[in-house]
Amino acid sequence: MSAAGGPRESHFGVAGLRARTEILVDHWGVSHIFAANSHDAFFAQGWNAARDRLWQIDLWRRSGLGELAAVLGAKYADQDRATRLFVYRGDMTSEWAAYGPQAKHNTEAFVAGINAYIAMTRRDAASLPLEFKLAGYTPALWKADDVVRIRNHGLGGGAEIEAVRAQITCKAGIEAASLLIKISPPWTPVVAEGLDPCSIPDNVLAKYELAQAPVGFSRDPKIADFVEGAVFASATQGSNNWVIAPSKSATGRPILANDPHRGYEVPSLRYLVHMAAPGLNVIGAGEPALPGISIGHNDHIAFGLTIFGSAQEDLYVYETNPERPNEYRYQGTWEPMRAVTESIAVRDGADQEALLKFSRHGPVVMEDPANHRAYAVRATWLETGGAPYMGAMRYIRAKTVGQFGDALKYWGGPAENQICADTRGRIGWFAAGFTPIRPTSDGLYPLPGDGRYEWGGYLERGLLPSEIDPARGYVATANQMDLPPGYPYSERRVGFTWADDFRFNRIRSVLDQRPTVSLQESEDLQNDYVTDAGRRLAGILQSISTEDPRLQELIHWLAAWDDKLTAQSPQAALFEVWFSRHLAPAVIDRIVPAVPQKLRAAIAPGKAELVVEVMEHPDRRLGADPRQARDELMLQSLADADQETRRLLGADRSGWQWGHLAMAYFEHPLAALADDATQAAMNLGPAPKAGDGTVVGAAAYSSNDFRLRVGASLRMVVDVGHWDDSVAVNAPGQSGDPSSPHYRDLFPLWLNGQYFPLLYSRKAIDKAAERKIILQPKQLEP
Repeated sequence: MSAAGGPRESHFGVAGLRARTEILVDHWGVSHIFAANSHDAFFAQGWNAARDRLWQIDLWRRSGLGELAAVLGAKYADQDRATRLFVYRGDMTSEWAAYGPQAKHNTEAFVAGINAYIAMTRRDAASLPLEFKLAGYTPALWKADDVVRIRNHGLGGGAEIEAVRAQITCKAGIEAASLLIKISPPWTPVVAEGLDPCSIPDNVLAKYELAQAPVGFSRDPKIADFVEGAVFASATQGSNNWVIAPSKSATGRPILANDPHRGYEVPSLRYLVHMAAPGLNVIGAGEPALPGISIGHNDHIAFGLTIFGSAQEDLYVYETNPERPNEYRYQGTWEPMRAVTESIAVRDGADQEALLKFSRHGPVVMEDPANHRAYAVRATWLETGGAPYMGAMRYIRAKTVGQFGDALKYWGGPAENQICADTRGRIGWFAAGFTPIRPTSDGLYPLPGDGRYEWGGYLERGLLPSEIDPARGYVATANQMDLPPGYPYSERRVGFTWADDFRFNRIRSVLDQRPTVSLQESEDLQNDYVTDAGRRLAGILQSISTEDPRLQELIHWLAAWDDKLTAQSPQAALFEVWFSRHLAPAVIDRIVPAVPQKLRAAIAPGKAELVVEVMEHPDRRLGADPRQARDELMLQSLADADQETRRLLGADRSGWQWGHLAMAYFEHPLAALADDATQAAMNLGPAPKAGDGTVVGAAAYSSNDFRLRVGASLRMVVDVGHWDDSVAVNAPGQSGDPSSPHYRDLFPLWLNGQYFPLLYSRKAIDKAAERKIILQPKQLEP
């Protein structure tokens, strides 16, 4: 122990460390690593990630390599088979070179740190986290190659949308597909010659989805349990970021804000850490199983990211040889699939065989011998240099906007809107990520795999859009279609599927209205719940005449709404019940009645913009008298929603609150295996939460139960150059250990739109440190 009043000290001898290293853990659970060299900084990052998140990163590794059945049993073998299709299998020398000259060395140090911590738990079983005791296994040792071979968290996008579009086209035609999945910029999709849209089975991507699905831990898991919610999560994931130039900043310095959106998880998907060593001083967030960080700052530059809509996948359809089903037609000849047989270890059972097949384009995800077809996924994130977020290894030492942009020339995936600001006062936005050149296709439909629809390499980064120091004084992205006017998209065909414009339009409106923007205003904007969709739809209602006094009064009541989806708002409760459970389904039923419900559900999270546009501009899709049909549809659905809201929340509207329906609930995957008391310690919520999937303070929910599932668990606002004034929050806490005070301590801050200081200077960190961990080099035991 240290002197009274100082941080609590712990000392560990660690084999593989080169020099004494300190880890200071502050009041909010952020670890600040101070090392004598870069190797030890990455080593300590791995050791510390294991200290806080060992079960999470072990599960990440096992699920990413297809090694679940070895510790969880035979019922996970199918998920292992699916995942192994999507493991990187290329040349490792080229793979490591893609991330820069120090990437392999740094990753080797990182996994050595993880392994050093695992070795400690093997000497002292009591130090194993609770999750291992619940699941009944112990953590495995890592290899550096594991980090970059795992690709099932790639977020590439494309194959699922291609399949759904083809299936909708089969049932209801191309126009229906265009209506349900908005295409932007304006473009007329063409079904590839030789492709029958009806040849795409409903379950064609079952293995693809299973490979990317979270691991289920119900007492009797089924494959359906693994993929439940996976399509919803992938369809609603988004992010916001912006960077303010000194000319528009209240501080006179750049301000960078980023709040990436992913599924609500405990432990949190992201982990904040600070790494300081000679030539390296970087703080921010990454995924805990990866070395370095991808969102944050060093002492010269701040950086953040959101998903950019590059189409990074294609689904290929093959004609297979009736006599030899393992062959597919390619350029007029039969070409054999490459078959790989692997063994899947099974806990308490015999090993099982995994027969994996690959075409020249990628993993074969389905074979249909009866119809002489096979299907494969080509994905940029399976190719050399495509390991998710590893490209950050090149930019964490950048000092200027220019150097940051140069580092992004090698960024593989996911495709991102990368923003940055440096201490010289410059700001920038760069679209980055492998973007296939498609000379004969557009990435909107599956493609025949016969050789006519090949990629022609990748677009050079200079051909993707970027912007430095714009006159408006800021750059901002929210996954919207952000190809600039005049961009030759008809030639480059970057992508045609983006998030709707609601979040971006609100960000732009707020930033444009303010002559200057402060740190506090950036925090407020990250927690902004003004709904443009609600405002516009409520405005339409006011223009509709009705003789029903109940509806007249209800419309008048909605007109008094402040258009904010706060947890306390009664109007927000009615609006969300109306929109998600009544209006949107009614609109979809009216304009595309032939589309099966299953397909509607697959794209339902993206329907908000369509519904608003159809209501604002009713046309022939609604019938012979579009305006009359629109009015009747809105009034009837509103009356139905009023009745349902009364049933859900009571007859007295003054007692309605959106937060009584919209609940944030962070459920630990293993809680189902624990007793009641342990479950209570592992799960957080339910707690009322503001927002929906269309507002800047995004919180997308499932309409069947209103449970909030996707949004910003991490938020960060950076004061560039005055680093100690930066703030962040990471819900529900930094630690993955339910017994740690940092497992849930940030949950109240996150719920209420609050932050903690993201400290950077050693002086400030020393004052805020509650624990000091000292690592000393130790000889390997014989």
